[in-house]
Amino acid sequence: MAWKTPENAKYTETDEWIIVTGNTAKIGLTDYAQNQLSDIVFVDLSEMEVGGAVSKGEAFTTVESVKAASDVNAPASGEIVAVNDALDGKPDLINEDPFGRGWIVEIKLSSPSDVNGLMDAAAYAKYCEGRGG
Repeated sequence: MAWKTPENAKYTETDEWIIVTGNTAKIGLTDYAQNQLSDIVFVDLSEMEVGGAVSKGEAFTTVESVKAASDVNAPASGEIVAVNDALDGKPDLINEDPFGRGWIVEIKLSSPSDVNGLMDAAAYAKYCEGRGG
């Protein structure tokens, strides 16, 4: 199956995406991840607040689906500048539009080089194919 993998995003092996614009970046779950999780019923926004911090490689929230709960890890470190509060009432935005309205958090990058080691769209698509998606 072909997963949506926008060219302007970078990807992690734990299925998060990051799109950098200037010194800020939005983070969310990939199309592959939302498909594997199935219907997302809850996103824990309680631990994320503007002014808080996320650290590269560490979980900053949890999403729950009808299948399982899954940590969402930060692909880069930074200060939270926005949280997608729309997910509080409509967590399935991640299923419907993972790279658009389904973003989870926006950060001000503390180290823009954090994204250098992440996969590009082609590498991530190949990575997903290798897992039998």
